[in-house]
Amino acid sequence: MLTHIRSMTLADIPACARWIAETPLWQRYAVTASAIAARLRAGLDEGATIYVAERAGEVVGFVWLVARGAFDRSGYIQLIGVHPAARQSGVGRALMEFVEAQMFAQGRDLFLLVSDFNADAQRFYRRLGYQPVGALPDYVVPGVSELIFWKRAPRLPQVSKPAGESELV
Repeated sequence: MLTHIRSMTLADIPACARWIAETPLWQRYAVTASAIAARLRAGLDEGATIYVAERAGEVVGFVWLVARGAFDRSGYIQLIGVHPAARQSGVGRALMEFVEAQMFAQGRDLFLLVSDFNADAQRFYRRLGYQPVGALPDYVVPGVSELIFWKRAPRLPQVSKPAGESELV
């Protein structure tokens, strides 16, 4: 099934907020429909880069990208979510590949956090080439560590100078 990715609009928020709040993972963080709707609305009002994935006219996922959100140098995936009925169907991969293409075209690495108890997401990110590089114990919720995952932007091959040429410094 074709997945179309576009910028989120205010009209997308109510439906997203409903399924986010109904998802057990988000419930573990005490996310309510009204709270996530307010957070998404505030993000859009502030110019945040949030994309949605659509299939057959229905929003089935979203990703919130902060272009210089990691160390003021690398991209940071602030939030990503896929509708429960659309999981394991390529929506998450499509969203990740979409933001990776943007960041990697600028030579920017990507970082994200994933809960220590979310083994499925950890496997997903590893399959996409992300590596765990650290942990933040009790960062969002007491008793839960947020694992830091990192994916380097592909490095462009270095062009070697012909013999006898040097670069002026």
